[in-house]
Amino acid sequence: MATNGTSAPGDGITGGYTGNSLGVQIAMATFTGIAWYNAIELIVLLFVTFSQYKGLYFWSLLCSSVVGVVPYSLGFLLKFFNLTSARWLSVTFLTFGWYFMVTGQSIVLYSRLHLVLRNPRVLQRVLFMIIADAILLHIPTTVVTYGSNFDYSNHAYISGYNVMEKIQMTGFCLQEFIISGLYIMETVKLLKLNPDKRNRKIMYQLLSINMLIIAMDLGLLVVEYLNFYVIETTLKGAVYSVKLKLEFAVLGKLVHLVHSHGWKPEPAGSPNDFPDFVDATRVTSDVTHAAPTVRHPSHPWMDPDDIDIAVFEHSENPRDQEMGHSEISASWSGETRTNDLSPGMVPAPTDFTNALRPSSNDKYKDRPG
Repeated sequence: MATNGTSAPGDGITGGYTGNSLGVQIAMATFTGIAWYNAIELIVLLFVTFSQYKGLYFWSLLCSSVVGVVPYSLGFLLKFFNLTSARWLSVTFLTFGWYFMVTGQSIVLYSRLHLVLRNPRVLQRVLFMIIADAILLHIPTTVVTYGSNFDYSNHAYISGYNVMEKIQMTGFCLQEFIISGLYIMETVKLLKLNPDKRNRKIMYQLLSINMLIIAMDLGLLVVEYLNFYVIETTLKGAVYSVKLKLEFAVLGKLVHLVHSHGWKPEPAGSPNDFPDFVDATRVTSDVTHAAPTVRHPSHPWMDPDDIDIAVFEHSENPRDQEMGHSEISASWSGETRTNDLSPGMVPAPTDFTNALRPSSNDKYKDRPG
């Protein structure tokens, strides 16, 4: 069945593109090339960036690219340009690629949502929503997709696909609106609490990327409801590849920000809270308790007890310590100090003021006979 750029989804799903519009063909090939380029680049970045290949974030990104964007775009390329006579191959590629691309992208957002949202009940509900949408939207769409491609005479499959395509697009867009909306709300709250300009820049990037995700999903919805099927399906692969790259860039910065304690998601009053000017990665001891006082002798060859005794023996009398500030200053005015002292000895102050005064015997000596 012939299709063109404005064909309904049911018409386009049953065969390849048979129109003569060079612009539509260039657009489909361009969108497919963009999707492949972004997916391959992201795969390389994943294996170069991650030192350990594990975790929900890593595997959701990898599966969304390798098993999602690449086979999805390949399936529609084979289908629309009639590059293979095995119709089941192209339909299988685009169907299973669609599973991992759409649901995988939501899993990528969910895997980092706990960094800004600390409510476990909300996180659990988001996960249940992703699982429920995957079951309720993927399975019926798959049935009508295979039915419309392998049972052309049954127009019920084509009509069902026309309806189901719009339902699943709307449902998955609402799902991403909810997840991105949670990021936006929590990011706005953090911006009000975080005065650090460097950290605020990352928060602004996180806010912008989620607003951009919503804008791109709205654009796909508009193209879908205008029945530009061949444009919408190939554009979707390019859009999801761009969203995955943006999420990889900004969510990675968010993880680094949390690990470096530039912003701390722990509850207030946590003993692990540090001021913003403290680099927590350089703290190697328990700073929540005072360390015991350890005296280090100025002379390592002397015993610490001997030093304490020497200081006590050469200390001033308590009566001398009660003297006024003027007398203490006067007694030190003529003091001389030397560096040639024995280890541990503390010199007593020497007053030379009396040496300048004549003694009583000297006065009698100066008097004549």
